[in-house]
Amino acid sequence: MCTGKCAKCIGASLYPLAFGCIVANLFLFFPNFEVEYVQDTTKLTPEVLYLGGIFGGGIMILFPAIHIHATGSRGCCANRCGMFLSIAFAAVGALGAGYCLIVSSLGLVNGPMCLTNAGNWSQPFFTDLEDLELTEESYLFHPDIWDSLCQKPKDVIVFNVVLFGLLIGFSGIELVLCLLQMINGLFGCLCGTCGKTRAGPV
Repeated sequence: MCTGKCAKCIGASLYPLAFGCIVANLFLFFPNFEVEYVQDTTKLTPEVLYLGGIFGGGIMILFPAIHIHATGSRGCCANRCGMFLSIAFAAVGALGAGYCLIVSSLGLVNGPMCLTNAGNWSQPFFTDLEDLELTEESYLFHPDIWDSLCQKPKDVIVFNVVLFGLLIGFSGIELVLCLLQMINGLFGCLCGTCGKTRAGPV
């Protein structure tokens, strides 16, 4: 596959992933699809407010996706200069995807903010950065204790696990695609996009 077609394929693949990250992050503002908690951000999981999906996996991916897609289409970007710029855009996208991946991983490991049995709002599964690691003792491996530890919002742990899991998956794929485009852009910068069309019969 030539570098131009590869860039077009990568750019087109980034669009749904970016929109998926934005939607997943927006849903996290409404635990169990309830509106009341977004009105008091102290009751939302801190990692949700870092906007990893909206800013990192969303906006910081959409702009590179537009340029990367353009390098594989006919136009002013389908040349060596466009491929060179796509390396920089892909690097920005990789940073955004990496940010989303880190924030989402923290959100998954630390667990949601919820009303505990003690009657206060907190993250009952929060882990300090020094001790941050995924072991068999993690709440993720003990779903039988979820409902007993978090009273409200209902099913907030399942909600967070699913959505942060989606964000990790989406941003991980975005990161790989952006890194691939950086390599593809380097080859395109050196060899061209090979997007020339054959001359038809006279």
